[in-house]
Amino acid sequence: MRQFCLCVLFLICATSGALAQEGRLSYLGSGRLFVNDMIGDGDDRWRTGSISVSHVFGPSWRGQLPERPGEIIEVRVMGEVIAPYRLNRRNAGDRPFAGSWSLGAHSHFQRGGWQMSLGADAVITGPQTGLANLQQFLHRTVGFDHKASPSVLAGQIPNGIHAAGVFETGRDYAVGRATLRPFVEARAGVEDLARVGFDLTFGSVGRRELMIRDTVTGIRYRSQRKGSFPRSGGRCGKGLAQHLSAVRAQSNHRSTLSRPRGPALAGQPVASVLWPDMAGA
Repeated sequence: MRQFCLCVLFLICATSGALAQEGRLSYLGSGRLFVNDMIGDGDDRWRTGSISVSHVFGPSWRGQLPERPGEIIEVRVMGEVIAPYRLNRRNAGDRPFAGSWSLGAHSHFQRGGWQMSLGADAVITGPQTGLANLQQFLHRTVGFDHKASPSVLAGQIPNGIHAAGVFETGRDYAVGRATLRPFVEARAGVEDLARVGFDLTFGSVGRRELMIRDTVTGIRYRSQRKGSFPRSGGRCGKGLAQHLSAVRAQSNHRSTLSRPRGPALAGQPVASVLWPDMAGA
């Protein structure tokens, strides 16, 4: 997996370097997505919270993806907290507490009408991320009484740096005034995951704009640009995600970052808040 991620990063960096030398590499915009399940049901468990920030670079944006890989580059930073079902006690078989920061580069392009995304990330895990302390601080600040116990924190995923790769492809189909986009996605490395589903868009929201799929929920968010296209409309989607594995090597045993399980709705259970410049509000 490390070799694959290095090859992907080399391809993206080589293409972007050539564009930069030609003076054609410009900043095109950014997108953000904040996710927290406490907002949805008041609980704090599993894929409990994350924030993703994407910055997009390329020669220009003309309302559609280029055919050349590496021409449109997304630099993504993501922080995520994964928690067991109960923060105050550690149960056998439940996923351990995990904090992670990731930094990666992703290329967005199309071939024969199929929209594609290929990227790689470096993922930092463990107490070194400081996310356990940040979660405790935020809970105290908002008056949320869920607090990770010492035993839960003692069993968290250890410090480490891991590689992760992702590939997605999908295609738009007009359905009346709506757009249906079936897609498949595969992730490997820090988490092995297969996801299949569809996005359904009403109106013009997100149309002719670069849409980026969130790692945690499967929700797509917009990369905002100056002089953006009209934002009226809405979107929804449904996906089926299958965890194949998500493991970290420890001294004499293996510990899961997120417990492998059968098919589940992508992002379950989670509620998301899309900031105005992404949601089309």
